[in-house]
Amino acid sequence: MESMEEIVAREVGADGLAAMTAAFYRRVRTDDLLGPMYPEQDFEGAETRLREFLQFRFLGAEAYLEHRGHPRLRMRHMPFAIGEAESARWVSLMEAAMDECGIAGEARSVISPFFAQVADFLRNR
Repeated sequence: MESMEEIVAREVGADGLAAMTAAFYRRVRTDDLLGPMYPEQDFEGAETRLREFLQFRFLGAEAYLEHRGHPRLRMRHMPFAIGEAESARWVSLMEAAMDECGIAGEARSVISPFFAQVADFLRNR
């Protein structure tokens, strides 16, 4: 049986995760709920961090750890008010990004629940 990482590597790969992350941030920039949470001058940095995190989580790439260390996701997101609406919107924009990039099949069945779990985990309001 293939692991989650093997499925994502086979069906999506590093380039697919990068494309999905870019598609997500194109949506965030104009989103009325999530957009204001991001400093305008840091969209590129935020995209890099998420891309590297996803490539670390799903492919074992080391760039995220080399640049940021342990993910500490809850701590890193604590300054942002993340309630049910923000969490749901984040998942919705990630799902739309996966649609745009054609992420489907087994990879989608692995990635979608992960995003839902992370979004719920990061709620702090």
